[in-house]
Parts: sequence; structure tokens; C-alpha cells
Amino acid sequence: MASITSVELNFLIFRYLNESGFTHSAYTFGNEAAINKCPIDGNLVPPGALVTFVQKGLQYFEMEANLSNCDADLDEDFSFLQPLDLITKNVHELGQMISERRKKLLKERNKEVEKEHEAERGRAREKERHQREKEVEKDRERVKVAKEREQHVNKTDREVVRDQEKVTAKHEVNGAVGGSESTDICTASTSQPRQIPNSDVTILEGHTSEVCACAWCPSGSLLASGSGDSTARIWAIPEGRCKPVSQSVPLDALVLKHVRGKTSEKTNDVTTIDWNGEGTLLATGSYDGQARIWTTNGELKSTLSKHTGPIFSLKWNKRGDYIVTGSCDKTTIVWDVKAEEWKQQFEFHTGPALDVDWRSNMSFASSSTDNMIYVCKIGETRPTHTFAGHEGEVNCVKWDPTGSLLASCSDDVTAKIWSLKQENYLHDLREHAKEIYTIRWSPTGPGTTNPNKKLVLASASFDSTVKIWDAELGKLIYSLNGHRQPVYSVAFSPNGEYIASGSLDKSLHIWSLKEGKIVRTYAGSGGIFEVCWNKEGDKIAACFANNIVSVLDFRM
Repeated sequence: MASITSVELNFLIFRYLNESGFTHSAYTFGNEAAINKCPIDGNLVPPGALVTFVQKGLQYFEMEANLSNCDADLDEDFSFLQPLDLITKNVHELGQMISERRKKLLKERNKEVEKEHEAERGRAREKERHQREKEVEKDRERVKVAKEREQHVNKTDREVVRDQEKVTAKHEVNGAVGGSESTDICTASTSQPRQIPNSDVTILEGHTSEVCACAWCPSGSLLASGSGDSTARIWAIPEGRCKPVSQSVPLDALVLKHVRGKTSEKTNDVTTIDWNGEGTLLATGSYDGQARIWTTNGELKSTLSKHTGPIFSLKWNKRGDYIVTGSCDKTTIVWDVKAEEWKQQFEFHTGPALDVDWRSNMSFASSSTDNMIYVCKIGETRPTHTFAGHEGEVNCVKWDPTGSLLASCSDDVTAKIWSLKQENYLHDLREHAKEIYTIRWSPTGPGTTNPNKKLVLASASFDSTVKIWDAELGKLIYSLNGHRQPVYSVAFSPNGEYIASGSLDKSLHIWSLKEGKIVRTYAGSGGIFEVCWNKEGDKIAACFANNIVSVLDFRM
């Protein structure tokens, strides 16, 4: 008989954690279980394999318990058991449960049959009596109806004539003034969103594992991507429209290796990337706990080592002299880029730090699995502000363009907006039905290049929706319902008029914020982990679970 090994079971559990969105748990489990050394080819394992395996095991156990009951007749109803019974009891105990259940069921059925027979006999007698009464009543009713019809026939004819005269007169009046009838206006759009054609898409191939991060260089046409294959890549994207696939030439990329020798070591997954403001340096964070700084030529400039766990988030400050990193080791570290060493380590969280975001050149916010948010400042030994209010892991924090409002989202199914002027949240946004994975502020309002447009906040959730919020009022503006699976990424266009969303359903949608509907859509061949716009707003990059990066032309 075939059996499953502990290595195979560990791999199934690792895949289950990844597929269910428990990314951080998957990282930890994968490291402890040495999944990177597992000989199993993940491409041969279908999605949902662990759940399918457990379900089939329970079904087998259930079948065994039913068939092992010696008194059972195969023609009898199959007895379904609860999963907890199947797990906690042996086959003999389950067989006794089924036998007792069938005996009890048989007794109840016999009682019900007898009651039903008695009730049927009573109903038959009652029906016969009612039928006789009904026939008598019908005879009386026929006589009454005939008399009433004869009395009212003349009156009805006169009313019909008068109604016809009124209708004729009304039509004549309406015709004289050009008609006065109202027209129903359908406000729902019947047009379908236009598919982005393949001629407007450039496919970037080269990664050998899922691509989990991508970012456009703020000063040129370079695109960076980070992957589970232990590399980041810098792609030079030609300006202008994409060429049809038949005419395109494969693009070469600078490969930034995060491991020496073998490139399949999962301990060096590139988890996060970020360009400095000038677009001259790229920072990467990886699962080995190191941050690295690269030039646009692909040269490794610095390796920053102090974390003792994977780096989940990394950001440059606006001035470009500091980088802040958040790690699974529960700490955040500010690094002095010029000195190539750590400036200060902040040890306030009691769980892995999931996200960081600069408020100014000296101050930043961090979030964690401990449900807490801390605002820290370089040189200070304690947080300058502490925000407690979430009841689940805080997945993402983002400052608005002015640095006065902080948005956060959590596994507790809420997003919140905080102000430094008060300890409690300013707005509690509760319209999602499942965990919220990420949030983004629009590039609009004070402090942006679009100062006359309203500031809004976007949230993306495992409930397959993107929601747009009025930041000032804390009210829902739109619920964008177009995806069929969790939405992992959203990005606003530079002019703030559109928002792109990427989902595990393999689709990228572009929504008009003016109309709240999809205006363009693209169907890829793998789940989408991140989307981002270039600075001109005419190209969108998306990174996929099937190892590719796509660049899409956007025109309205």
C-alpha cells in the first residue's frame, strides 16, 4: 500500500499555507522544514492538494466504517459522519455508531409510516366530505353569478365607451404639445470593458520562479522585478508602444543574483524592492535577512547585514540617505546608505514586522503581526506615537502625500485612518468581508501634482474587491467588484484618474475612478502579485506567479 512521507506532507502543508495567503507562516514553516531541499517538483502538484488529500482520506475512512458494519445492507442509505468523529474514533467505534444510528432511524421511519397511514386515511375521509359540500356551494354560486352578470352588463358597456372617449381626447392633446410622456433612463453601462490586445503587451521572460515584486525606476524606462528564484532583474523597456509579439525581440535583463552558486535556494527569495528617489540605486530585501543596494548597471554596491530573519519590507526615504527595513526578527532597522552600516535598530514589536513607510526623512511607521503600529524617529529610543486598535495582523501601512494621515489594513477585515493629533483612529473602514491585504493613497490633493482633485484611499482584499474611500469623511465611494479571487495589489495612475488591480484570478483590471467601472482588462496566465505604473502613466507592469513580468500599453 502506498504511504506518504513526512517530506511529502511538509511540502503539501507549505503549499497550502502559500495558497491560503498565509505568506509569513509559509516562510517560517518552509525554512524550518527545509522545503528548499525537497526533491518534489512543485509544478506537478495541483493547487489545493492538501485539502483534496485530507478530504479523500476522510471519505475512505467513512466508506470503511460503513462497509465494516456486518449488519449493514449495501442497499441501505449511506451514513455520513462528521469530520471530528472520523478523526477521533476508530473504525469499530464508527461502525457501532452507524449501526445504532440505522436502528434508530428504522424505528423512526416505522413510526412515521404508521402515522402517515393514519393521517392519510383521515385526510381521505375529510376530502370526501369537503367535496360534497363544495359541489353544493358551486351550484349556488353559479346562480348568483348569472344574476350579477345580467345586472351589470349594460353599466359596463357605458363605462367602456366613456373611457375610450377620454383616451382619444388625451392623445389629441399630447400630440398638440409634442408629447408629454416620460422616458426611463438606464444608468447602468451595457458596454463591455475592452481587452488589452497582445500587440500592446510585452512579455518579459527569464525568472525561473514566481515574481512577487516589481517597480518602475522614477527617472527612466527601467523596470525592476524580484523573484523566488533568488534574483532581481533590471529590464530596459523601450519607449513608445509595444511591438507585436511576432516582431518583438527578447529583452535582455541585468540579473542581480542573491546567492552564490545554486540559484534554487529558497532562503534567498527576493521579497521586496524599492528605487531611490533619483532612480540611480535599487534596494532589495530577501529571505536571507540581508538588504542589498545595486546600481542601474547591476553592480552590487552594498550588503547590509544585521537582521536575523527574513526581510518583508524595505523603503528609501525621500532624501535617499537612509533605508528602513522590517523583518521577521520583530525589529526594524534604519541604515545609513553612505556609511553602508546600520544607524539604529528599533525593537518595539513583539511579532514579525510586516511593513514600513517613511513619513519624513527622519520618521517612519511600522506594522506587525502583533496588531500594533509604531511611529518611530531616528535618535529617539521610544516610539513617538503608538496606534492600537486593530484586532489582527496589520499587513500594510501608508502615509498620505502630506504625511499627516496614516492608513493601515489588517486581517481583522478593517482598514483604518489615523492622525498624529489623536491616539484613537480617525476613521474605521468596515465594508470588506475578508482580510485586507494592501492599501494605497491616490496621488491627489494637497502635496501632490494633482492638488485640485480629492484625496482617496484604495483597499484590496481577499474578498475579491477593491474599495475606494473618501479620506476626509471616511465613507465608501466605490466598491469595485470585478475579480473572482483575492486581490493582492492596486496602483493609482500618476494623474489619479485610474486605478489598476491585480488578482490571483490571473486578471488585471484598469478602473475609471470617475465612473467606477472597468475600462480596460488583461487576462494573464498566472496569479498577479503586484502591479505598478510608470511615471508617464502610459505603461503598467504586472508580475505573475508563472515566472513572467508583463508590460502593458495603456491608452484611452
